Amino acid sequence: MRAGTLQVPGADLHHEIRGTGPVLLLLPGGGGDAAVFDGIADALAERYTVVTLDPRGYSRSRIATSGPVDQRVDVQSEDAHRLLAHLLPAGEEAYVYGSSSGAIVALDLLARHPERLRTVVADQPPCARLLPDVEERLFFERVYEAFRADGLGAAAAYFLNGIGGTLKPMPDPAGLPPRTAEMIGRLNANFPLFLEHELRQFTSYVPDETALAAVSERLVLAAGRDTRGHLPYRPAAELADRLGLEVTELPGGHSGYTDCPEEFGRRLLEVLGAR
Repeated sequence: MRAGTLQVPGADLHHEIRGTGPVLLLLPGGGGDAAVFDGIADALAERYTVVTLDPRGYSRSRIATSGPVDQRVDVQSEDAHRLLAHLLPAGEEAYVYGSSSGAIVALDLLARHPERLRTVVADQPPCARLLPDVEERLFFERVYEAFRADGLGAAAAYFLNGIGGTLKPMPDPAGLPPRTAEMIGRLNANFPLFLEHELRQFTSYVPDETALAAVSERLVLAAGRDTRGHLPYRPAAELADRLGLEVTELPGGHSGYTDCPEEFGRRLLEVLGAR
């Protein structure tokens, strides 16, 4: 693995690269960073140049402002586009996998810059405004209210319960390998920033259905097999229905790449290889 930093407007993006072959960019969920994909990255790197990153304002990707700012989908999407432009050989297209908030970024990236993308796998994008049920549309606002009223623990408990227990709590870093323990520390620091500056901003995002319909052959809408019947699955299913696509199920729950990394990695390779 080799690490690098790319300067983009207003930020320095930390990114990590493994393997050789076509570029595959992995975009983490809210508050995640490059290391969350460690469980699947080496297997994917047998066929792809796997690129992971810390989104701006999180972990090792520093922003130019003196304090946190609200995250914007279009800004993170342009960051991803600039990173791909920096890494892609001339004339080549990239593969992209995004999870949760990263899936929203992936959808926006495909809508804005389809010319550099071969396949985008958007796994459980939490686009709440697509949902017909009013209470489900308000769920993420309720998480934020719990955070403001009762703190981080209450918000985390409300969030985990509301998505059907399909996201496992982070492990105790004691006894873990140093790289993993360091990642857990970073994610714990990122989580309150995510709740304050990203949760509501991203979950209110409405995908550009017209732009996506024009390139729907490049889009895979995915959801964790264990989330079927729960909130994380429904926005993917709703958008798939609107675009005339099927939902592709992946192993595990809302973060299958950490729940069951070996099975998840094999399945993702199958999905990408079929495109």
